[in-house]
Amino acid sequence: MTRERTLTLAANDGSRIAATLYLPSAGKGPGLLLCPNAAGDDDGFRSTAAVFAEEGYTVMVPDWPASAQPSATVLGCDEAGLEAVAALLAGLRRQPEASGRTGMLGFGSGGVFALRAAARCWVDCAVAYCPAPLPPDLAEFARLRVPVLVHGTDRQLARDGSLAPLLSALDGNRTVEVHAYPGVGPDFFRRGATGYDAASALIAHQRSVVLLRRIMGPYYDFSALWDRHCACEFTTRDVEATMATMVADPYVNHIPTMTGGVGHDQLKRFYKYHFIPKTPADTRLIPISRTVGETSLVDELLFCFTHDIEIDWMLPGIPPTGRYVEIPLVAIVRFRGDKLYNEHIYWDQASVLVQIGRLDPRGLPVSGAETARKLVDESLPSNTLMAAWSESESGPL
Repeated sequence: MTRERTLTLAANDGSRIAATLYLPSAGKGPGLLLCPNAAGDDDGFRSTAAVFAEEGYTVMVPDWPASAQPSATVLGCDEAGLEAVAALLAGLRRQPEASGRTGMLGFGSGGVFALRAAARCWVDCAVAYCPAPLPPDLAEFARLRVPVLVHGTDRQLARDGSLAPLLSALDGNRTVEVHAYPGVGPDFFRRGATGYDAASALIAHQRSVVLLRRIMGPYYDFSALWDRHCACEFTTRDVEATMATMVADPYVNHIPTMTGGVGHDQLKRFYKYHFIPKTPADTRLIPISRTVGETSLVDELLFCFTHDIEIDWMLPGIPPTGRYVEIPLVAIVRFRGDKLYNEHIYWDQASVLVQIGRLDPRGLPVSGAETARKLVDESLPSNTLMAAWSESESGPL
């Protein structure tokens, strides 16, 4: 559960600005100022702040007073609002829970504030989602010297789109990265909004964390975290310890059978009754390769077991056959901070069914244990399922 506390900061003009601080599980982390796009329009932004706190940041969200919002169309261009941002950043740096560098994350008019703060070098990096409306003078954006990431829709970033002038101002600036998201609206990132697009929001979030982590940290050993999680699942078989390696609201999806769970309670139920006690005792995970990124990990391995119990999550409804199975398996694991957020697990279900005798491979383009053996021994023959392969042997190369 994300911890939070409220505070009040003094602006340069003597006014007071209320804000909420969302704290990471470690108790402290790099500071991140999150600016919603307008006063009173913070639905979803509180949960966004909690997510970035899970990523390891001390996140500050201002409670913009109505007086600070003459209209949603001018907020991002408002000098008084920009002075409030400066006061918020200064206040964030003074908090004992904010350690190291400071960044800014803005949405809509808050995204314009993030760009302007970056142009004035008030932050170490900035992320702007669909920044609008742009100020009349974009000259300061041409002077950006800190890393900046801009997310926009394909329409906004088109040659005649609303963000086209920004692209012109940023042309040739290698500190700026711009991503367009096709077929979505300007609210694509806001969960619960009419225009929310889960796939685009997810990849935008990953790109944002990659930039923030590269510039500000914090840094985690995802490989060790994943090994610990797997040990809890397959070695100690401890449900509570397994859940402790994950965020408060995780999910798991075994793609071929659509088994797993979404949310803490459903996933714990899955692990307690249908995964940990329903995985054969002789299960072995043999690593083949591992790729570790800034937000995720991809594990390629051999999954080996004897089908001596009904395996709810892999072979639901099929009684044990006593047959030995070995299959290639790929796990794509995403993290938030020092916890697992979700797992997508892939394997060839046809190969499993062939090996337990429930699928006859004759006449079908499927294989049994050969897929696992070929994975670890590349010298084994390729193209054995292709009848046409022998016909090309004498063809010119």
